[in-house]
Parts: sequence; structure tokens; C-alpha cells
Amino acid sequence: MAALKDIKRKITAFNKTRQITRAMNMVAASKFKAAQTRMENFRPYAVKFMEVLSSLALRVDAKSHPLLAVREAKRIRVICMTSDRGLCGAFNSNLIKATERFIREKSREGREVELIPIGRKARDFFRKKAKTVNPRADVFGKFDINLAVKISDDVIPPFVAGEYDELYLLFNEFANVAVQRPTVVRLFPLPSIGSEKEIGLDKRLNYIYEPSEEILLEKLLPMYVHVLIFRAMLETSAGENGARMVAMDNATRNCEDLIQSLTLKYNKVRQSAITAELMDIVGGTEALAKG
Repeated sequence: MAALKDIKRKITAFNKTRQITRAMNMVAASKFKAAQTRMENFRPYAVKFMEVLSSLALRVDAKSHPLLAVREAKRIRVICMTSDRGLCGAFNSNLIKATERFIREKSREGREVELIPIGRKARDFFRKKAKTVNPRADVFGKFDINLAVKISDDVIPPFVAGEYDELYLLFNEFANVAVQRPTVVRLFPLPSIGSEKEIGLDKRLNYIYEPSEEILLEKLLPMYVHVLIFRAMLETSAGENGARMVAMDNATRNCEDLIQSLTLKYNKVRQSAITAELMDIVGGTEALAKG
């Protein structure tokens, strides 16, 4: 009977776990739809903004704006953007591993690396493992472009002041609910500055700008940082909820498999106990008849 109680207790526990994982799957699904819509609406704007800005920047002298300055990369900063919560499979761990590899590569090149963790998981993991600057946690509950502006305000003045030479952004680019790719983007200096091969000659068409290119860059370059950081936040939000949907769906199925297996085991043990009791009764009856 003790074995039956243990099995029944496990079945009850897995039933409760299945209810929790199923509820979390439904919550993640409802959040995912909204996050995916926001991301898909903003992604074309961010891509086109980058193309236009790159084309515009190729027309001016790199010395015309401090954000275009190309210096020897002795000191770099890396923004690592993870989610605030777990239970989303390998979503955070894959990005953290990619960030560790990136930091090791840059360190081997003799560069001093400082990390800017965005999201509680990145902050907690790198708290004692890397030199961190301006960490931000609990940011993905409710966020808008204003948060991207605040993060930009943490990185633009130090770059202009020469406190570091390059800025990279690492985030999970959303592909589908099952695939989120760790992606590295260089924010400072602009990746395509001085490289027509990277941007392509077709993007250097003879546009007429009003006002001048220099004045436009003065306004657009800070916006470019806002746009890319906000896009990364949208991709992270959609990817997190998509990964959580998959993880909770897998957990629910695993619970169902375990419940089915334990139920079968429970029935076998119960049947064996009943058979043993019947044998005892029959044996006792025969002993009384002989006596």
C-alpha cells in the first residue's frame, strides 16, 4: 500500500505541474501574438532606416559628426539583451554563451571589454563574471521607445567623450517560435561607414537632401541608436514569449507522458495487491476447510 500511495502522490504532483505549464503556455501565447505584431510592424522601418542612414553617411566626412568617429578599437562595450524571466528553454543561455564567446574573442585580440547587461538574466549571470556598466533589469514587463532612448543616453555621451571606441549589440533575432538566432550588430561606429561594398552602390543614388546631409545626420544618428535598440527589445520580447510557448508545451507533454506511465504502473501495482489479497483469502479458506 505504501508503494500505491507514493505513485498516487506523484500522479497528483504531475497533474498540478501540468496545470501550471498549460496555463503558462496560454499566457505566453496571448503575449506572443501582441509582441510578434509589434516586432513585424517595426522591423521593416528599422531595416530601411539603417539603409537610408548608411547611404547618407557615405556622403559626408566621417569627422563631421562625433558618432561617426573611427578610432583604434582598444576599449569596446557590449550590450547583451536577455529576458527578465526564465522557463523559456535555451533562449537566454544561447545568447549568454554567444556573448561569452564574443568577449573571449575580443579579449584575445587585446581589447578591454565592458558589458552593458539589459534584462535580469544577463545582469545576474554577468554580475561577477565580467566588468559591467549601467545594468538594467526588469525592463520587459512594459516597455516603449522611451526605454530605448534612456539606454542610448547611457552609451552615446561616453562614446563621444572617448571613453570607449566601439559599441556592439547582442540580441536574439526572432525567426519563428522555435528558432531565435543570437545576432551581433555594431552600433558605433556605423558598420558601413567608408565601405561601399557593404552598403552597395545602388543605395548611393543621387538623392537631393533638404537640409544638408550634415544637418540630417545630426538629427538621425541618435535616432539610429534608438531604433536599433528598440528593435532588439521587440525581437527579444517576441522571441522570449515564443520560446516560452514551446518550452511550456514540451513540459505539458512530458507531464502527460509521465502521468500515463505512472497510471499504468499504479494499476499494475494495485492489481498485484488485489491478486495477493485474493490468494490470501483463498488460502485461508482452504486451510479452514481442511481443519
